[in-house]
Amino acid sequence: MILPFKDRIALVTGASSGIGAATARELARLGATVVATARRRDRLEELTAQIAAAGGNARARAADFTVESEVRDVVASVEAEFGRLDVLVNNAGVMYLEPIETASMTRWRQMFELNVLAMMTATQAALPGMRARRDGHIVNVSSTAGRMSNPGSGGYSATKFGVGAFSEALRREVHKDNVRVSVIEPGIVATELREHIAHEETQKTLNAWASSMRQLQSEDVARIIAFCVGQPAHVNINEVLVRPTDQER
Repeated sequence: MILPFKDRIALVTGASSGIGAATARELARLGATVVATARRRDRLEELTAQIAAAGGNARARAADFTVESEVRDVVASVEAEFGRLDVLVNNAGVMYLEPIETASMTRWRQMFELNVLAMMTATQAALPGMRARRDGHIVNVSSTAGRMSNPGSGGYSATKFGVGAFSEALRREVHKDNVRVSVIEPGIVATELREHIAHEETQKTLNAWASSMRQLQSEDVARIIAFCVGQPAHVNINEVLVRPTDQER
């Protein structure tokens, strides 16, 4: 079997479930050594055991990505153990949907810390090594909410529009160093993300809408990430917008 990512080192954030876990499995299946990070150590250890049982190579790194020092420590630990970091998948995030007038500023701050600032911090920590080696790929997971904003999604959309803006500025700063940047914008995905919604009516409405369609699966998004990363060095897929066939908006 040809392993296109053999000898590549990948760090996947938010890997304890959903898109992050599926991406870790997919990159490992294709030969990468994957470092999976998230807060839930038990989930990470279960994931890495699954990967090992399938013949892959993975490590677990438990960390809280709302804490800057922990983000930097994870990146540094990967580079210390393996000598480099080739692929960074910034997937960690939460989705707090609620009306703007009554929204919890505590939840919004946490969402910005994780969805935006953690991504920025991990990227900043990974860049020196990638630029020095003239090789690297940063994948930032956004959302269709980073393209359009709907009632109840003001705070969440603000974070995801931020992911897109940051990623384009990043791409323009590092393309001459042969560092690639990709933004993945999924529509409705069947993950636990909707469980984070504290506003009962918003959660109920979104779940009903999601149930009306054939939702994307985490593995669908993981394959798209692997496709972007697997392109030749002269090809940079900057942005992928992917929705379920049944999703209108």
